[in-house]
Amino acid sequence: MKWTQQQIDECIEMCRKKAVMNMEFRKQLLMNPAEAVKTVSGRDVPAGFRIKVIESDPAYDATFVLPPAASGGVSDQDLDDITGGICGSHACSPHACGKYEECPK
Repeated sequence: MKWTQQQIDECIEMCRKKAVMNMEFRKQLLMNPAEAVKTVSGRDVPAGFRIKVIESDPAYDATFVLPPAASGGVSDQDLDDITGGICGSHACSPHACGKYEECPK
C-alpha cells in the first residue's frame, strides 16, 4: 500500500519528536531510517524508496537541502522562470537578475 503525503508528513513529525527524546531511536534513524520509520509507523517503507536523515549541526544557524542539479538542456529563460526571475517583463527588482543596467529604474 502506498503512503499518502499526509502519512509521510505525519511520520516525519513523529520521527522528529521521538528522536529528540530517545537517543537510541535517534541513532537508529540516522543509521537505518527505513527501520526507524517502521518502528514509529508500523509500516514498511516501500521497496526502492530511499531516505537520508541528517542531524542539525549546532555550529550552524541553518541546515537546508539542495534540489538536484539541472542536468543540461535548461535554458536561461527556463532558469529565470524556475527561480522567479521575470526580468523580461520588467517585474524584477533591479538587482535580482544581475542585469542592473538593463532593468528599468
